[in-house]
Amino acid sequence: MQISIRKVRKYFEATQALNDVNIDIPDGELVALLGPSGCGKTTLLRIIAGLESPDQGEILFGDTDSSSLAVRDRGVGFVFQHYALFKHMTVRENIAFPLKIQKRPKEETAKRVDELLGLIQLRGIGDRFPSQLSGGQKQRVALARALAARPRVMLLDEPFGALDAQVRQDLRRWLRNLHDELKMTSVFVTHDQDEAFEVADRVVIMNKGRVEQIGSPEEIFHHPANGFVMHFLGNVNIFHSRLEHGESQANLELVHPGKAPEDSGARSVFVRPHELTLHRGKEGNNSIEGRIIHYRTIGLSVRVSLATAGGPELQIELPQPEFQALGLVKGDTAFAVPKGVKMFTDDYSI
Repeated sequence: MQISIRKVRKYFEATQALNDVNIDIPDGELVALLGPSGCGKTTLLRIIAGLESPDQGEILFGDTDSSSLAVRDRGVGFVFQHYALFKHMTVRENIAFPLKIQKRPKEETAKRVDELLGLIQLRGIGDRFPSQLSGGQKQRVALARALAARPRVMLLDEPFGALDAQVRQDLRRWLRNLHDELKMTSVFVTHDQDEAFEVADRVVIMNKGRVEQIGSPEEIFHHPANGFVMHFLGNVNIFHSRLEHGESQANLELVHPGKAPEDSGARSVFVRPHELTLHRGKEGNNSIEGRIIHYRTIGLSVRVSLATAGGPELQIELPQPEFQALGLVKGDTAFAVPKGVKMFTDDYSI
């Protein structure tokens, strides 16, 4: 089932939750709606499901305008963050509930429940109640219940948000494998970049009701469309600078060759921590002098905080052997050199 979202707007009293949203979701694709709290991603998901109505625009399921379809006729399965399982029902009864509502034959229902218990890798627990399950098991049961009536589209609203980190990681891989097996058009909401990038075929970055960028995880990470996307993807060093005759005049000295004079104007310069190298001595015009105020080993990397004179505190990430070879300790003077920068002119907030 292909989904086309056309010029969708949504207001809640004086607040505009969605503003001219346009997205095409091809049949069989898994798409993540990613953005900060309040950006409109859950509102959009609920509009796709029919739980909310747009004030303007349309949602097409294939060639059919969904406004003509009742919720039950859209063929949508919905998975919530907090499971929404019936506490008084067993796992089997929870999964069978949509089929019971549709008055499917008992034999067909039992067969479908057995099939889904196998699919979610929870055979043997059909007679347990939700209170006897772990968080990860509950979410799998919720997903099985949503799949019971064979929906054409699966919608998931922060499905792993209530789970601890290890369970979340395991379920992300499981969901990706399940999607590859079922080939079902799926849309899920998350504010977790790692989750979106690991699971989705494409990611839609949203902010303040607008779509900022749509692309594969690789495209968005390596080619962010604007400063908001670059900043939202996390952990960047930001400088405010001005271009004059091809050079950036900033609170720290940064040179950006190859820029035309007409590019003069205000700029925000973004450098990711792993795109900075660290040295004991000055290394050309791009060297940024500072004092090491903190460092911590995280796995195979070392994260260094460098206090600069009159400028921001820099975050630098180095391979552990590279940092050890420098022999630097807290309080030492060091020089950071950017290996790559990205510049944007837009104003934004998160």
